[in-house]
Amino acid sequence: QVPLKPGRSLMDWIRLTKSGKDLTGLKGRLTEVTEDELAKHNKKEDCWICIRGFVYNVTPYMEYHPGGEDELMKAAGTDGTDLFDQVHRWVNYESMLKECLVGRMAVKPIAAPKGEGCCTYSVFLQQIPEDETILCMKTFTIKCILVCPKKVYIFSLLYFLFYSYDWFQTDSLITIVIYTKQKDMNAELVIVDCQDKQLRGEIIVGDHSYLVEVDLDHAVQEDVAVNIAEKVGKVEIILKKKDNVHWKMLGQPLEGHNTFVKRVDRGLFYRKCKLVSKTEVTHDTKLLCLMLPKSTHLRVPTGQHIYLKKNIAGTEVVKPYTPVLPFLPLDFKEPFSHDGVHIYLMIKIYSCGLFTQALDHLQIGDYISVSNPEGNFKKSQVQTLEDLFLLAAGTGFTPMVKLLSFALTEVMCLRTVKLIFFNKTEDDILWRNQLEQLALKDERFEVQFILSQPTKDWVGKQGKISSSLLSEFVKRSRKDSKVLICICGPTPFTEQGVQYLKDLGYSQEEIHAFTA
Repeated sequence: QVPLKPGRSLMDWIRLTKSGKDLTGLKGRLTEVTEDELAKHNKKEDCWICIRGFVYNVTPYMEYHPGGEDELMKAAGTDGTDLFDQVHRWVNYESMLKECLVGRMAVKPIAAPKGEGCCTYSVFLQQIPEDETILCMKTFTIKCILVCPKKVYIFSLLYFLFYSYDWFQTDSLITIVIYTKQKDMNAELVIVDCQDKQLRGEIIVGDHSYLVEVDLDHAVQEDVAVNIAEKVGKVEIILKKKDNVHWKMLGQPLEGHNTFVKRVDRGLFYRKCKLVSKTEVTHDTKLLCLMLPKSTHLRVPTGQHIYLKKNIAGTEVVKPYTPVLPFLPLDFKEPFSHDGVHIYLMIKIYSCGLFTQALDHLQIGDYISVSNPEGNFKKSQVQTLEDLFLLAAGTGFTPMVKLLSFALTEVMCLRTVKLIFFNKTEDDILWRNQLEQLALKDERFEVQFILSQPTKDWVGKQGKISSSLLSEFVKRSRKDSKVLICICGPTPFTEQGVQYLKDLGYSQEEIHAFTA
């Protein structure tokens, strides 16, 4: 993020979009934009960007963009969808930029291939007949046949062999069974929601997911149960019928039903969660406890974040947050038990922050939209570690909470875990007492507080992140020990820290930067 000029806040942008001013320069007329036309608008004073087939004139937004003008200019005059997805696909650009919409991209005609060397692709769909005795939904096998002048290759879309589902019923229950054949299937890889008769069951498979999405034939009760047979990879979603009637079918398939695609291509799914408690952590940071609906099964994996979405002054605003634990456990003999109902968020309230102010004004019992988890951190990065270093600045501490608990509980070969925690003042340190108690209780754990604006009474370390400071505190327990260094904080802190660590000889594989 970059400092914005006065009068260029998110609220100022929302006011401008509602002022009636022509922000497109086209006097309200939508147009079809060719690639050649888009490419002409590639300057700061005339900047058009395409996102998912829609073209926006972002020239008036330049000074309001939290990431700065240079970031927007990377996509000037081009299709910026991939860049947008890499940086912040969670931002609701349709709402933020609706008054800047120029029009759609023109569809580019694709010429039919010619010549002997060309390949012809054709897809054949074979449908397995419905088995009426168990009322299973139809499943499909697809084979893609690539026909070449000299060779014929047959590719089977393996996910249809591994991912399928059936359903059956009793007088009172509907059970959907998803067969994944994944031997490491667990509760964190299954997300289920049932809202207004619409069932959505998503199975996470690395960067992809398999989705069952159906508009149910009849109404069901609010409670949803999920059973997972981890060794065979079978997932059962159990629904309670509202009326004891015999269902003739599970329901009508929705758009994403029975698909296996990259998660980034699915878009974010939200459900409304209730605020059940709000407690003070420091003078400007609060711990919010949100309760999931009874009809939702969701576990946020270690190192992943969710998005909160709220309508502010008619504009949907979305921000990422990493869930924490309700407290820092001091006994790591057993993994922390998740109740499956609550999500805890540690949020710093900014006096001029439009979104955090809105969160702070939420009353107990109010609702806010919470997305599915996202993030590229994997527990396997920690499983065989000897040394784990956590570099956190301010609320960059949040991803470290679950990671700290997981490492001390489940990584058997772990020798040391060191948290280097950067803050401005003593009053800013989150969970200081809990961290100090943990350091006394577990000899593997050490915490180092570093302040950039200490009082004269502070006897600890002071300063900001630097190469010399990291060389002092980030050291392997032995010469060739397996190490991981995780870092999270404001963007400049993270970027500088990663570079300092590389300069000190740590490889890219030994560094994980938490970003959203």
